[in-house]
Amino acid sequence: MLNVGFAHHNGDWNWSKVSSPFMRIFLVTEGTAYIHLSSETIQLKPGHLYLIPAYTLHSYECSGIFSHYYLHVCEGYKKETDFLERYDIPAEVEATDDDVRIFQRMCSMFPDAALPDSDPTSYDNNTFFSDYVIRYNDTPLSVKMMLRGMMLILLSHFIAKATLRDWTQRERLAKVITYITNHFSEDIGLEDMASVACVTKPYFIRLFKKELGMPPLQYLIKKRIEYSQLKLVTEEASIKEVAYSSGFSDHSYFTRIFKKVTGRTPLEYRSLYKGKYLQ
Repeated sequence: MLNVGFAHHNGDWNWSKVSSPFMRIFLVTEGTAYIHLSSETIQLKPGHLYLIPAYTLHSYECSGIFSHYYLHVCEGYKKETDFLERYDIPAEVEATDDDVRIFQRMCSMFPDAALPDSDPTSYDNNTFFSDYVIRYNDTPLSVKMMLRGMMLILLSHFIAKATLRDWTQRERLAKVITYITNHFSEDIGLEDMASVACVTKPYFIRLFKKELGMPPLQYLIKKRIEYSQLKLVTEEASIKEVAYSSGFSDHSYFTRIFKKVTGRTPLEYRSLYKGKYLQ
């Protein structure tokens, strides 16, 4: 857990091109707002939970009173297929009274985990992403276990309404996804992926795009950009070093692709997200 808190807004929850290296869960208590995704617009309503996966490009819109609990969760970059990728997970589910109590409990346990302000430009510049991670790592194990249990309860509501993606039932594609996840930072190409799937390259490209909704090389770039997003806010490496360690041999190309995916250059992204999070 990075952050948890309660925020009250009055037409001041309006941010564009947000793409964070952590998952966000909201519980709305009052008012209405909107989250704009690439494929849909979600209306946020009281009494509901909302989940925005890490690395999802989205924007916020609010024109009046709006109050909500927020939770930011980051588990680092694990070289394994994420459950959020294996399932079609709804963005909205109904909240329960227990969920409200869970948020209240987390807020009382971690008062210092609340963000200081809604406006990212007004945050303390000395507060960095790594500081939040250090605070969590210094938390006693028993408290971490309790906190993880509460977070899993919140996530379970979304999983209960989720469905497995079709590709997870296809052994060949599942092997390729695992292969890409384990080797995305290396020099791999279509021939390597098709070989893992044991099919011809043309057939592999058609199959992959049909099942995952994007070409395999686009998926590979997506994985590399996600990894670089986390490295930019957790490490002091140069942009060129981040590019190379993420699997890009040309850092200029990396910068262009990064901005296309996230809406910001790597330097802009690092400046914004090293401690300047949005509620």
